[in-house]
Amino acid sequence: MSSRIISSPFFLLISFVCIILILLGNWQLERLRWKTALIERVQTRVDAKPIPAPIIFNTSEISKEDHEYLRVQIKGYFLHEHETLVHATTEIGAGYWVMTPLVSNTNTVMINRGFVTEELKDVSRRQQGLVFGEQIIIGLIRLTEPEGQLFRKNVASEGRWYSRDIEAIADSVSLKEVVPYFIDAEKTEFSPEIPIPGMTRIHFRNSHLIYALTWYGLAIFLFYLSISALTRKAEDN
Repeated sequence: MSSRIISSPFFLLISFVCIILILLGNWQLERLRWKTALIERVQTRVDAKPIPAPIIFNTSEISKEDHEYLRVQIKGYFLHEHETLVHATTEIGAGYWVMTPLVSNTNTVMINRGFVTEELKDVSRRQQGLVFGEQIIIGLIRLTEPEGQLFRKNVASEGRWYSRDIEAIADSVSLKEVVPYFIDAEKTEFSPEIPIPGMTRIHFRNSHLIYALTWYGLAIFLFYLSISALTRKAEDN
């Protein structure tokens, strides 16, 4: 390749763009490694024997790596009068997550008991789903979702919830000593049909290899086209 082509401003620009594309491909490979590890970790946890739910009150002591999707078990009593409905969009439609505090001997844990449709928003229409007495709940730990969604913020004063912000929900119903996570209850033989439990999303899209190959392919194709064009231009001159 002639020095005149190499020093061409157009070639330098194309080379810079190709480097950016390669870096994007490298970043997608890093994301691929992260996503693969996440999927393996989650699958191992959801298939494991349940362990006692950890007693944690400091948010700095809980993390995605150590706690999220752990399969746990807890025993206690539901406070149905303090349930909170959080907007949800699921594979069976739009509705609400039913978040109900469970009081155990040592703490209070918010339980995502499951999903209800708009028609069943009013608790008077699902009295058969209210369970009393001591309950044993098995499910997956999920981390708190503070503030709300990007364009839909939680408004506690109006009872409008778009994310499962445990601290804010606990404050809105005047509960103390609530752990900074919630549990997605799984379906058992004793679960009522309403709300619908066991709808935790544990399947993660993993297209990072395709994205990486796309960026690398664009870099190679662009570099080839630029070299061909500059070589023809040099020969014509």
